[in-house]
Amino acid sequence: MLKNSSSEVGAAESKRPGFLKRLRQRLNSGDSWLTYDLANLMPGGKIDEEVVEELETRLLLADVGVDATEEIIEGLNKQLARKELKDGEAVVRALRDAMLAILEPVSKPLVIPETPRPFMILMVGVNGAGKTTTIGKLARRYQAQGLKVLLAAGDTFRAAAVEQLQAWGERNDVPVIAQQTGADPAAAVYDAMQAAQARGIDVLIADTAGRLHSQDNLMEELKKIKRVVKKLDETAPHETMLVLDAGLGQNAAAQTEQFHAAIELTGLTVTKLDGTAKGGILLSLAKRFGLPIRFIGVGEKAEDLGQFSAEDYVNAVLTPHRD
Repeated sequence: MLKNSSSEVGAAESKRPGFLKRLRQRLNSGDSWLTYDLANLMPGGKIDEEVVEELETRLLLADVGVDATEEIIEGLNKQLARKELKDGEAVVRALRDAMLAILEPVSKPLVIPETPRPFMILMVGVNGAGKTTTIGKLARRYQAQGLKVLLAAGDTFRAAAVEQLQAWGERNDVPVIAQQTGADPAAAVYDAMQAAQARGIDVLIADTAGRLHSQDNLMEELKKIKRVVKKLDETAPHETMLVLDAGLGQNAAAQTEQFHAAIELTGLTVTKLDGTAKGGILLSLAKRFGLPIRFIGVGEKAEDLGQFSAEDYVNAVLTPHRD
């Protein structure tokens, strides 16, 4: 019996002020990158084509991407032609509606169902994206929901990756299945899947190597992992999640394209929104791929990983943070 369902936890989280405050504070560093100093763009409160052009520039500079930017700006220009943008508040409302239209279809939390067991999450992504750290945070999250969690150290090429995963496991009393450095990653994950089935585990989270996404051998390795786990459960993996560093901008989109083409992603987690990233990459990813955005990260602590909410994100982007 679960202590809390995933939907209940997600609902409670969305009301929790701590994460929302950190999101707004760290995403904007005190000011909204999109609407900051908007009044100065509108001398006398006038909304014209120059104002819309400036907003277009801000969107592009914030990694929103060409396709999403064009959709947003096209909508603003139509409202401008209909004389619906009478003041700054109207502009912000229009931006909010346009951004929500892009993001709400991908705002889909990862809900762990009652079956199958174990529910397997295959985590992929390049080195430095925060993949192993994200795994540790997810393990803690699901454990707090009353689920039995097992971690698989599928990145057998880096001893540091195994050690980092084991450290997370020890800290949260979550078992980790690992093999020696250089072992076959597919065999490591296969063994972990067998162990998870034998132990009655609810959620198995498998780490994988994170070499450059352009390397064909990495993609073949990931395909092999998916093939071998299907021998134990033909429906596995049940979630193939790509972890992306928001600071990479449009390179994150390139990574998504290559991983998705190779192994068919089912969800995205975007980390490091507390860094130099403006956060617009979420709009670019949503528009271009339509893949569910599961989680976003705004810091190193476990509580700094939150379920993605389109409404919360848009509010954070459009509302300057004030202490």
